[in-house]
Amino acid sequence: MMKLVECQTWTVCPPPPLRMGGTYWSFLRLTSDDGIEGVGECYGSALPPPLHEALVAELFAKHFADRDPHRITQFFREVFARGYTSRPDLTMMSAFSGLEMACWDIIAKAADCPVYDFLGGTVHETLRGYTYLYPDEQEDAAAFYASPERAAAKAQDYQAQGFSAVKFDPVGAYSVYDPHTPSKERMDKAIAMVAAVREAVGSQCDLLIGTHGQFSLAGAKRFGKLLEPYDPLWFEEPMPPEGDAAWRDLAGSFSVPIASGERLATRYEFARLLDTGAVQIVQPDSAQVGGVYEMRAVASLAEVRHAQLAPHLYCGPVAGAANIQVAAASANFLILEGLESWGGFSAEVLTQKIGFQDGHVLVPDAPGLGVELNIPVLEKHLWSEGTGKQAASPPHLHLNPTDKPLA
Repeated sequence: MMKLVECQTWTVCPPPPLRMGGTYWSFLRLTSDDGIEGVGECYGSALPPPLHEALVAELFAKHFADRDPHRITQFFREVFARGYTSRPDLTMMSAFSGLEMACWDIIAKAADCPVYDFLGGTVHETLRGYTYLYPDEQEDAAAFYASPERAAAKAQDYQAQGFSAVKFDPVGAYSVYDPHTPSKERMDKAIAMVAAVREAVGSQCDLLIGTHGQFSLAGAKRFGKLLEPYDPLWFEEPMPPEGDAAWRDLAGSFSVPIASGERLATRYEFARLLDTGAVQIVQPDSAQVGGVYEMRAVASLAEVRHAQLAPHLYCGPVAGAANIQVAAASANFLILEGLESWGGFSAEVLTQKIGFQDGHVLVPDAPGLGVELNIPVLEKHLWSEGTGKQAASPPHLHLNPTDKPLA
């Protein structure tokens, strides 16, 4: 019987100025007693990196070390019910997710097949992808995210690269005082950006409207109606993910499909959200939801409710690789998030870039997750207290610096 014997971690800072993909990426590698290595990635949690690394190490020592990596369900139940909690915990699940996907990488490598063969086999050879609109490297990011003209021009650039969908946050940065109802002036500015991007790309490119739970119920209803003439593919996470009654009230308020789920962990939270009837597109993130098995469970929950799967990604490419494995095996897959075309730093931290062509990810046929970490690159970009203080998220995901309610 195979046993897990070692866990190594690397916390990496994406390079400035954009810090594309968040403030830090948390990678790990498990090794079995027969020398098979599996890689994983944890979503950047609210914990500072030293505490997050300590949590990963503690979970490995207590629940994974000297045990068979095939025991996925046992690992999940032990961590999920730890301390007699038996409820989703984002910090715990983000650490668990990286360990879980590394187990799948080992299991599939031992069987000499991709992970998706354990999930029923692939039903897609390529996966339609999308990217956020990002400023040019030396461009003032704050000015970019406030400019309808720049958003429209950048959308055209991505369209020319083969993308058939782009995402952007027209409403602006979120605040610790959300949810709120934006003023008419703020909504008018947001709709002006949506209109500019739609005019720039025409009907050949889908618009994905991102928010981060910023709206109250009243605000979400108002803004959803304003979006209707521009026919976006979705209106993302209009309200905070909790509050079942509000989500039920939102259902059917406008014709734009609602997507949500990037801040949820485990099938239990997704089941509650789907049961409100408001969400047509689920967005689990393999690095936070609980790993590969939980993400597959969420996809199945969505499928029986005629909802579609659009995996979320705002971290590094190992989580992206896990998303790809689940998406490839999911009949209800819709579209996959990536950091542009999976190049740049996302490619540098791997020994081989994730395949991408004409706006689509190429599903790999390599054993396991299909990626390996480039250790020298990781060690060159390791997080430290100094780099951490400088690592601010891009403005479209950055906390409103005043921490005051937004108009």
